[in-house]
Order: sequence, then C-alpha cells, then structure tokens
Amino acid sequence: MRKAISIFFGLIFLLFAAFQYNDPDPQVWVPIYGAAAFVSFLALGNAVQPWFFALAGLAYVVAAIYQWPPAFEGFLLDEMGMKTINIELARESGGLGICAIAMFILAGLTRKKAYS
Repeated sequence: MRKAISIFFGLIFLLFAAFQYNDPDPQVWVPIYGAAAFVSFLALGNAVQPWFFALAGLAYVVAAIYQWPPAFEGFLLDEMGMKTINIELARESGGLGICAIAMFILAGLTRKKAYS
C-alpha cells in the first residue's frame, strides 16, 4: 500500500509541476512540486525515516499559512485564469496544503513500516 500511495503522490506532484509552465512564477512552483514528487518517490524504499516526511509536511504547512491571502475570495471563478491576487494566493496555499497532507500520510505509512 505504501508503494502505491507514494507512486500516486509522486505522479500527482509531477503533474502539478508540469501545470506551472504558464504560471507567472514557475521558477518558484516547479521546484516546490518537484521536491514533493521526489520526496514522495523516496517513500518507495526504506532509505528515509518517518521524521523526514513529518518535517517536510511541517515545512509545507508553514509555507501554506504564509501564502494564505489577506482576503479569501475562493479558489475558482468561471474560468481557470487568475482574476485577483487573492485567488492566486489561495490556490498556491491550497497546493502547499495538499503537499503537506501527502507528506504526513507518507510519514504515517513509513512509520508503520519502520516499527513493524
């Protein structure tokens, strides 16, 4: 189960990174999602301890809180383009939150393997 979930998260984050090609600042977001993909693929083996995934999850939570917009206007409007900076910040914060959730899930899955 751990391997399937780590492959799923890794592929999803690679897809997230690929979607950043038309973002105003891809040089920021491609490495962020690329790192999440790389760390997800690390869960395939036993080379990384659970605390590493938990620490990565905590870093993504802090970044998501920092990125949260001053006035929440939602994530989507009628189309996918950026209408306001608050919507863009909310989307970025949401992406970081997804990364955090994935890291905490991987921490739990590798913890079970490490202590079994």
